[in-house]
Amino acid sequence: MQGRHALVSGGGQGIGAAVARALVAQGSSVTLLGRRLAPLQQQAAADPERMHAVAADVTDPDHLAAAFGAARQRFGPVTILVNNAGQAESAPLERTSLELWQRMIAVNLTGTMLAAQLALPDMRAAGWGRIVNVASTAGLAGYAYVSAYCAAKHGVVGFTRALALEMAKTGITVNAVCPGYTETDLLQDSIANVVAKTGRTEAQARAGFAVSNPQGRLVQPDEVADAVRWLCGDGAASVTGQSISVSGGEVT
Repeated sequence: MQGRHALVSGGGQGIGAAVARALVAQGSSVTLLGRRLAPLQQQAAADPERMHAVAADVTDPDHLAAAFGAARQRFGPVTILVNNAGQAESAPLERTSLELWQRMIAVNLTGTMLAAQLALPDMRAAGWGRIVNVASTAGLAGYAYVSAYCAAKHGVVGFTRALALEMAKTGITVNAVCPGYTETDLLQDSIANVVAKTGRTEAQARAGFAVSNPQGRLVQPDEVADAVRWLCGDGAASVTGQSISVSGGEVT
């Protein structure tokens, strides 16, 4: 990936930060994008010559377009896009407000579409591109109390398949990775929520999330990043339209 420019949304922590490190290790320059600049800058400080931080909300088309402009100004055309920005909230359907529903769709699905639209002209001009959408096992199966999140992530998987066919003869591949419960700040927030609502200990709550993984553990961010890294390389040129589960066998 020497000389490639990758843009990674949600790059300030967790899976996004791990993806950025993996791509830099392969020779890419990486623009880290997210809503909060401070954690992005903290990640970029590890290799300021190869990483660049830009703040933007993926649900805001104007802000996102400006962020892509700043990314191009620093490292040139974007030929690798990793759509990792996401948000998960739980509620029974009867207590799922329209605002919650629309927010889950906007952050997880619409932001993915907007970023892909902005990246495609660069990729078409290069005759080469990689789009990897970080979905979830919730995009392959149903989970109770997260109907809005499941709907959004199922949408990401469908969008991935459709765009892959649209781009099939252009040198641009489009794939998704679908992690199970992964050791991230987002999961830690969910664990804290379970502890607060149920009175379970943190260890008990953590075990409750790990039990869905047949390997009996939580996925690590670097494991997801390694799948993304492979999909971004030349060796995966024939892999497109796929949704790869990184979940210890939870969804096959």
